[in-house]
Amino acid sequence: MKRSYFPVFALPVLLFALGGLEAQEVNQAAYNNIITHYAARSNFIAGTISRSDIEKILTAGLRAPSASNRQPWHFTVVQSPALANRIVSNMPDGNILIVISSPGDGRTNGPAILDCGLATESIYLAAQALGYGSRIYTGPMNTVNNQLKAELGLPDRHSAVALVRVGRVQKVDAASAASARKSLGDVVTYK
Repeated sequence: MKRSYFPVFALPVLLFALGGLEAQEVNQAAYNNIITHYAARSNFIAGTISRSDIEKILTAGLRAPSASNRQPWHFTVVQSPALANRIVSNMPDGNILIVISSPGDGRTNGPAILDCGLATESIYLAAQALGYGSRIYTGPMNTVNNQLKAELGLPDRHSAVALVRVGRVQKVDAASAASARKSLGDVVTYK
């Protein structure tokens, strides 16, 4: 009687291939989120964000790349509408600000600032992946660092590097809402 080894070899190959397809689908969704995001501007509306979603968003920040795995960031979640509106105007109820801070003055601590920038982007993209609007701010840092640092409870010797606004948004066409981008030919050189 002749034995067939085909099923013995075919099953692992089939399982491997199916596993690969699932991974490709997940990666495609992540890629789509990256290339279709847009910074929400005036279309934020009132509506709460669940604690579970806030923690998912913050976890994305925790998982950001970090030089020498220093992870210098600290995240301060501003849920108080009164305090949030002192930093960014026109914050509807339920929207939050996440202040990303690091040790140093927020201007000369380059590696920490870069790490915080990576965490900021991860937070920004995670919020959009969960269906929220998000926007990165780097302008109001003087207000935060010079006037609101103690009130925000930033850790000692930390300075704010960036903010991410997260909230519910009116649905818009992301393609038309996004700012125009340069082409690859304008910014890429192959050697």
